[in-house]
Amino acid sequence: NALLAACCSDRSPAGVRDAALFGLAVAAGLRREELVTLTTADYRVNAEHGIGELVVRGKGNKERRVYVTNGTAEALADWIEVRGAAPGPLFLPVNKGGRVVFGKPMVGQAVSQLMARRAAQAGVAAFSPHDCRRTFISTLLDNGVDISTVAGVAGHANVETTRRYDRRGERAAVEAAGKTLHIPYQRGGR
Repeated sequence: NALLAACCSDRSPAGVRDAALFGLAVAAGLRREELVTLTTADYRVNAEHGIGELVVRGKGNKERRVYVTNGTAEALADWIEVRGAAPGPLFLPVNKGGRVVFGKPMVGQAVSQLMARRAAQAGVAAFSPHDCRRTFISTLLDNGVDISTVAGVAGHANVETTRRYDRRGERAAVEAAGKTLHIPYQRGGR
């Protein structure tokens, strides 16, 4: 919430863009390189379902569909309004004067840098784009989404890759340890 607040308090095009980027990183689990290779043609609003739909090209140039809802869809719509609907990269650099720079896409390193900058503005610990992805995957698993579905939306070719993000077993073990029989130990036999 603090990160989005930092973006939303910045009324420049960069603030609008960064809110949309964060939304897709956290709520759709996109990789850094997936974010910067999106084009305007990759996004459409699915009128039948009332949600946004992205075609994402992941590792190995494999395509998958990602659905965008609520605040992320709103942030993306606001960014497209600011950016304009001209064909090309979805996310573009914004110069120091606050103008959107057409002609060259953002690069992955710029995404990492803007996340670090926004984290500092929000007063939260620094994080990476992959931390956003990890949060996305872990949240789906924690909320009971089956691991095959999570692997599909995350763009993992193998469910075992997704399993590495699964911390439910570890958390359950810690929780169970707290429920064991109480041992009334007293030092010195008192």
